[in-house]
Amino acid sequence: MADINTDTNIAEKKESRTLMVALCIVLVATIVLAIIGFCFLNEPDELIEGQAEATSVRVSGKLPGRVRDFYVKEGDFVKAGDTLVHIHSSLAEAKLMQAEAMKEVASSQNKKIDRGTRQQIIQGAADLAAQAAAAREITEKTYQRMESLFKQGVISEQKRDEARAAYNAAVAGERAAQSQLSLARAGAQSEDKQSAAAMVNAAEGGVLEVESLLEDQYLVAPCDGQIDQIYPEVGELVSLGAPIMTVLKIDDKWITFNVREELLNDLQLGNKIEVMIPALDKMSAEAEIYYVRDMGSYATWHATKATGDWDSRTFQVKARPTEKIKALRPGMTVIYKKK
Repeated sequence: MADINTDTNIAEKKESRTLMVALCIVLVATIVLAIIGFCFLNEPDELIEGQAEATSVRVSGKLPGRVRDFYVKEGDFVKAGDTLVHIHSSLAEAKLMQAEAMKEVASSQNKKIDRGTRQQIIQGAADLAAQAAAAREITEKTYQRMESLFKQGVISEQKRDEARAAYNAAVAGERAAQSQLSLARAGAQSEDKQSAAAMVNAAEGGVLEVESLLEDQYLVAPCDGQIDQIYPEVGELVSLGAPIMTVLKIDDKWITFNVREELLNDLQLGNKIEVMIPALDKMSAEAEIYYVRDMGSYATWHATKATGDWDSRTFQVKARPTEKIKALRPGMTVIYKKK
């Protein structure tokens, strides 16, 4: 019985020693790995996530009306000057007819004034002037006779005075008739002619104004690009200046990063950086920074003062690929790895 207990104690002691050795080995290995990691493990690279952007041009017009036809669809590539959409406005067409009618009226009135007085009126004024001249001639002869008879004492002074008054009245009547004849021959006054010409110019301006509006019934592409989005449907009403569609200038692409200021050391104007595009099979590309701007107080990272840290402002950094990347689309994620 004593031999069995002795053997058990010996076995337990061996097992305890084995366990202690194993624990020591694990502890030593852990310490060694910790030392290796502390000495050789580098701090991981910081990733800054950005987004691809492109210039988007809105297409809108000055003509309110109803969308009649679209000549393009979303995704189509267009050239500057290509016709995009037809907007119909019956109100603008009615205004054009009204403006053209007013122009015709003003032109007719101006022609009438330019032609001067009618020939019949001039002839009538000439006849009246001739009658007045004949009446003046007769009264003049009568007055001369009466003056001669008065000097001879044949007639009274009253008769002589009546003949002189008739003569003076005939002279005044002749002057008035000659003035009417001159006025008829001269036609309208210069002020009237200027006023009529100004009315013609105003009417022409009204026509040009409406025609300029109607030019916008066919909107054209302002630049080369791709139709990104079309807002209304055929048959819908659009108001003055309302955007009809947007044209994406796919050749004008850039990348935007929002970066805390302590990370700006490697993101200075003119610096070239290497970026990665996950959507393009993690493609690497080079980009040059051309824009750095403070985003304002609303984008400030506020630090906890108890830690001794400080506030950090956010800056917007824009970089343009040094080579064209046709597959790069606006909205794609772009990664910059800060080393």
